Amino acid sequence: MLNWPPELYGRSLLRIADLTDTEMLDLIDLAVALKARRRAGTRGDLLKRRQVALIFEKSSTRTRNSAAVAIRDEGGSTEYLTKNDIHLGVKESVKDTARVLGRIFDGILFRGFSQETVAALARYSGVPVWNGLTDLFHPTQILADLMTIKEAFGRLKGIKLAYVGDGRNNVANSLMIGCAKAGVHYVNCTPSELSPDPVLVKEASEVAARNGVTLEIVNDPKRGVAGANVLYTDVWVSMGEEAKQEARLRLLRPYQVNMELVEATGNAGGELIFLHCLPALHDHDTAITAESGALEVTDEVFEAPFSKVFDEAENRMHTIKALYVSAMADLSAL
Repeated sequence: MLNWPPELYGRSLLRIADLTDTEMLDLIDLAVALKARRRAGTRGDLLKRRQVALIFEKSSTRTRNSAAVAIRDEGGSTEYLTKNDIHLGVKESVKDTARVLGRIFDGILFRGFSQETVAALARYSGVPVWNGLTDLFHPTQILADLMTIKEAFGRLKGIKLAYVGDGRNNVANSLMIGCAKAGVHYVNCTPSELSPDPVLVKEASEVAARNGVTLEIVNDPKRGVAGANVLYTDVWVSMGEEAKQEARLRLLRPYQVNMELVEATGNAGGELIFLHCLPALHDHDTAITAESGALEVTDEVFEAPFSKVFDEAENRMHTIKALYVSAMADLSAL
């Protein structure tokens, strides 16, 4: 029997803070149940004839395929729309596009640049809208991250996660509030130049205090990761910031996740996992790393037994499916 919070029916998700702590944890539990259902070979009709528009301004591997397969597993379908396929914000306002697509589709998943765009789609479409990534937030990623942590340790409460790298990108912003809501101790290990927005830190700190956990911003990576159960990093240069690549690499070299940093946790060989939202620049197989070698994480860490990055990638599908089901499920199919 699948259970999900009925109050999420018809709801959008623009940022993790849109959810109560209980709603977020219930979504993760639903994703775990849906994963077990799929592994048992069940392809159901919970989303029969539901249609979702996938609006992608930015390229994607995990989000695009997770969003498409998640709905097909339960009888629905998607339409993939790039900026070349529709007039979003160019020949037609986001408001007008939203009102058109809301008449045709049952939901919209947006992956792009501006948080204002996804907010406008939610405001005017009349259907659930999910943020598949903007420059500010990445809520669907953080649901998968927390699910992976729960699978690895059997719990979330009391786990310590150390994020290492660009401390003010969309993943770091969403992880900070997601960990606070889940009762996970969070440390953002980042140079002062890349510290997160103080407004977001204040918001997350209040949630963390309510749940009895800590939130720290630390410039020394070895001090920051001490006692961590989860080491998490992301690319050093986000999409749209390519012009800053050389300066960003110089700034973040001391924050590379390598075996020396793993040892600094004090949990090497014990309760420790490594996570990365991917893609990861960890070897010599890309144009960026061909000459310089690994960037944010070494191959030794990325390929280690404690690396759970591909479990994490798979869980993007299960958590997006949980969002679809909670917002659009055909209850008569149960």
